[in-house]
Amino acid sequence: MIRDGEFTVAEVKRILRHHWWIPVLSTVFCTALAIVAAVFLPKRYTSQTMVLVEQPTVPSEYVKPIITADLNHRLASMQEQILSRTRLEPIIKKFKLYPKDQERLSIDDLVDRLRTAVTIKPMEPMQGTQNSQLPGFYVTVDFNNPRLAQQICSEITSMFLEQNTREREQQASQTTSFLGQQLEDAKAKLDEQDAKLAQFKGQYLGALPDEEQTNLSLLQGMNSQLEANTQAVSRAQEDKVFNESLLDQQVANWKSAQKGQNPETGEQQLSLLEEQLAGLNARYTPDHPDVIKLQNQIAELKRRLSDAQKPEGPGNGAVQVATTEPAQIQQLRAKIRQDELNITDLSHRQTQIQDQIRQLQGRLQASPVVEQKYKELTRNYQTALDFYNDLLKKSKNSEMATDLEHQQESEQFRVLDPPNLPDEPTFPKKSQFVGGGFALGLALGLGVLYLIAYKDRSMHDERDVEVCLKLPVLTLVPTLEVVAAYGDDRSLLEGPQGLRNPIVESARTDRYTLRPR
Repeated sequence: MIRDGEFTVAEVKRILRHHWWIPVLSTVFCTALAIVAAVFLPKRYTSQTMVLVEQPTVPSEYVKPIITADLNHRLASMQEQILSRTRLEPIIKKFKLYPKDQERLSIDDLVDRLRTAVTIKPMEPMQGTQNSQLPGFYVTVDFNNPRLAQQICSEITSMFLEQNTREREQQASQTTSFLGQQLEDAKAKLDEQDAKLAQFKGQYLGALPDEEQTNLSLLQGMNSQLEANTQAVSRAQEDKVFNESLLDQQVANWKSAQKGQNPETGEQQLSLLEEQLAGLNARYTPDHPDVIKLQNQIAELKRRLSDAQKPEGPGNGAVQVATTEPAQIQQLRAKIRQDELNITDLSHRQTQIQDQIRQLQGRLQASPVVEQKYKELTRNYQTALDFYNDLLKKSKNSEMATDLEHQQESEQFRVLDPPNLPDEPTFPKKSQFVGGGFALGLALGLGVLYLIAYKDRSMHDERDVEVCLKLPVLTLVPTLEVVAAYGDDRSLLEGPQGLRNPIVESARTDRYTLRPR
């Protein structure tokens, strides 16, 4: 009997000696059943092809790819589209699949059955490489006809190739169209910002931030011009006052001469003119026109004084009365008018300079506000320009990538191994079924033997007696292997006078088996 679920070698031998036929029978039966199943079960044939993902022929440094979605995601999306009803139903009708089931099953059931027969398995990247991109994938089709399995696999593979090419071209065209529309919008915004900036520059011409130093230099120059102009006006006014005083004296002398009266004295006039000459010499150089004219007047006055001291001739008794002013008086009047014109021009120029100074000062005062607005407009314009240039670059790259897609020079699917025509069914395989049946029969037989041994409560040794009866064993009758030693010699079994030998007789008999009540 089994104690604590443990077997001894003697118990195993005893069980196998009495029940050896059980595992043999179960093994033979299960093996035969597996062979029958392998012969009569519906056959399944597998056609498989391998599709590789070819990288673009043009390096990405020259033409940046616009389709950056993970190939695993794109493959899963294509798988959902290709294994949809709209794509599988034409295959069922084209190859006339499941002719016996079309009457009792709906088209959705047939599509589900075909969908379960198609398997898409991505290839694992090679270990030790840094490239984590999907190198390719397998397309596997299981069907009950080898030729149909090959045809379906070829059709599904062609769908993947066409779907990939169509999706890439469509996505590239959509991307190019989208970027083109965005580029037009960006150009419109850039033109709008450019117009605003040009209008602002025209409105605040001369007050822009980059013209601040120029305005400061102009303001300094205008201040210098204003100072010089102010000095020129002062000089012109002084000249006018001086010339008016000379004119008054000349007119007074001339009028006295016209009335026949002697002037106060010639010496007084001469001394007055000399004082004026000394004043002019202190202010101007000897080559100054006023100095020269005053010198001429002094010389003329001296000549007249010398003529007045000569005796009168017979024809000079009467004094000639001039009808017009002398040339000196006319020259002084012309000079005064010229001084007045100079003062007017200088005053007008002074007003202009003052207006320009106020304008420059206004520009400088408004410079901070103008600079803030100018920076905002410039920043908006620069942002629009950068955005436009970036979109322009992306649009050109997208156009080149689209051309590569049309020329099929980008990432493409390539069939490395065409779908094979299976020679043997992948299910059921006789070798696997026979091996499985043999293993199942052997396991079943051993399990039955274990149950028999587990249910056996008979006692075969002293340990079993002590465990079951809980009594100590006082004596044992050993088994004598005499018969095995002497074979079948009948003489050894008989004692003297033909009597049987009880020792040998007991040696030939089996040990009695004690069973608990």
